[in-house]
Amino acid sequence: MEITLRSYQEEVVQTALKGENSIIWLPTGGGKTRAAVYVAKKHLETTANAKVAVLVNKVHLVDQHYNKEFNVHLGKPYKIKPISGDSCDKELFGRLVKDSDLVICTAQILENALNSTEEEKHVDLTDFTLLVIDECHHTQKENVYNKIMGRYVEKKVRKEGKLPQVLGLTASPGTGGNKSLDKAVEHVLQICANLDSVIVSTKNYTPALKKVVPRPKKQYDIVEKRALDPFADHLKLMMSMIHEFMPSTVSRSLRDRGTQEYEADVVELEKKGVIEENRLIAQCALHLRKYNDALLINDTVRMVDAFNVLDEFYNSRKNKLLDGTDFFLQGLFDENRVELKQLALDARYENPKLAQLQVVLLEEFREKKSRGILFSKTRKGTHCLYDWVNSNHELLKVKITAGILTGTGTGAEHMNQNEQKKTIHEFREGFLNLLISTSVAEEGLDIPECNLVVRYGLLTNEIAQQQASGRARAENSVYSVVAEEGGREMRKEFTNEYLESLTSKAIDQVQRMSPREFRIKISKLQQMSILIRLETEKKKDARKQRYSPAEVQLHCRGCFLRVCSGEDIKTIENSHHVNISPEFKRFYKTGGQVVLERTFEDWEPGRVISCSKCGQEWGLEIKFKRVAILPCLKIKNFSLNTPHGKVPCKYWKNVEFQVPEFDFIEYMSSSYPDLDFLDD
Repeated sequence: MEITLRSYQEEVVQTALKGENSIIWLPTGGGKTRAAVYVAKKHLETTANAKVAVLVNKVHLVDQHYNKEFNVHLGKPYKIKPISGDSCDKELFGRLVKDSDLVICTAQILENALNSTEEEKHVDLTDFTLLVIDECHHTQKENVYNKIMGRYVEKKVRKEGKLPQVLGLTASPGTGGNKSLDKAVEHVLQICANLDSVIVSTKNYTPALKKVVPRPKKQYDIVEKRALDPFADHLKLMMSMIHEFMPSTVSRSLRDRGTQEYEADVVELEKKGVIEENRLIAQCALHLRKYNDALLINDTVRMVDAFNVLDEFYNSRKNKLLDGTDFFLQGLFDENRVELKQLALDARYENPKLAQLQVVLLEEFREKKSRGILFSKTRKGTHCLYDWVNSNHELLKVKITAGILTGTGTGAEHMNQNEQKKTIHEFREGFLNLLISTSVAEEGLDIPECNLVVRYGLLTNEIAQQQASGRARAENSVYSVVAEEGGREMRKEFTNEYLESLTSKAIDQVQRMSPREFRIKISKLQQMSILIRLETEKKKDARKQRYSPAEVQLHCRGCFLRVCSGEDIKTIENSHHVNISPEFKRFYKTGGQVVLERTFEDWEPGRVISCSKCGQEWGLEIKFKRVAILPCLKIKNFSLNTPHGKVPCKYWKNVEFQVPEFDFIEYMSSSYPDLDFLDD
């Protein structure tokens, strides 16, 4: 099928058509993906032994790019293969690359294949002739894009093999949070260095681009702070009682309740309690965080939503009372529960932001057929707003039909990929006319143009703001910011507006550099990145060797019970950390069956596991090769007792001892001591 480009698209692909590395900078809705398809087509037609990889940062984009763009335009003459984490094909990635002209995959699958030593899975960057990197502004820091491109840049500097051409796509590289032009220019140059690319945008056809992607009308829907908030006042009073229950030296260090700063303080306080094995401090900190969550929810949505969060939390803990601390904390809530609920149901003190949000939605949906997206900060927030919309008679009168869109995962408030696809399909077909979404809808997803975009209670960067704004592409569309007068959301929105304009200035300055000046700056940044990466890897390897596994003991984070040694831990596929000790089973109890949308080659999920003493969740059982039942542990639910003291750890990659690979034959051989061949 012939591909027709708009004038500005033809302009931005010229560098790529010459075989040079480039980043295409076009706004959301400007047709970056179509431009990439055109480049891929020309590349396949003109390059000997061409092999193209299209990398995306979200699983659902694999099928979206395949079905909507690449297969439509390239599928007849060329062999195109979509490969995602849901597919068993990823286990044969190396072979599929050899048998295909173009593959579309998540960046993590390519990274795994680059690291794999198995012939069926392994590929090298030199196996490709073109890499297309979607949403390439993520190519920085520890992002998987940057790991791949870090390997690319190092090979280039060492002159190891013929590397593929690179084509990046972005709606905004951002400023990296920098507020000065010089620093913003440095950030853009760093993105260019990471991608080994120049950045291109339309210079001659800006009016044509603006016609295709018009800017929405922006409005600030500001509300006054509620004069009285007895529900929040009562929560703060209860928090003060918990403060008094703790040592005074501890509570004095906590900042204002109901803020992100307070949350950061109690997170650190809980760690302190774990390190000192002071259960009173650790548990009080956990409960204070939950109260602070309720205050933040109360500030964003309904009082009853905030109450329900606490009510569910304390209901789940009624059978986990170990000591006086637990009895005090549970008793405090139980004694105040009725009064809290009454306050939460008092409509006189309801959140005024919701009243303003209602006005915005009614104005858009009352007299016309519209589509809108309501962006909320958290998954919990999307569910609360969904409940509010469906219980609001005024909104139901104007036939608002809402759906939730959040990221994929296994938690209660996550969606699976089929649910995501179903929601987007229903929105596109008009069965839903309002998406209530987290940031997942800001970039990448194939969502139809909207008449209204509302940002509600959000504190995000300029990239997210630009991409959210880009969703309002219908004629006479509106971009609304619902926020409290003088609040942090307003300050952040104004800051982001400034950073958006600063991004354009920084890109313009980079584009004005002479080729020689640009290349010198890029080369220096690449050399620095290689040295930093090598030093970081060196330190990481040293940290992994700090202790022997026998020197590290795992303790339950909830009750500090010692449950196993580091020697008992093995890793499967470098990601699942299992305990192979038969003694470990006596320390945990099992709960409900874990259900995952995906299927896996060697294992399947079993039941949730938790501490038999205090009920702290630990992870889940997995069935490996259909016979071995192994407890798979989340390290964040334990503390590590090391020769230098106790350490809480959020991720397994940060533990300071080496975890060896699980040996299935060795593990199973203990059950069959009479089989002589197992000793060979």
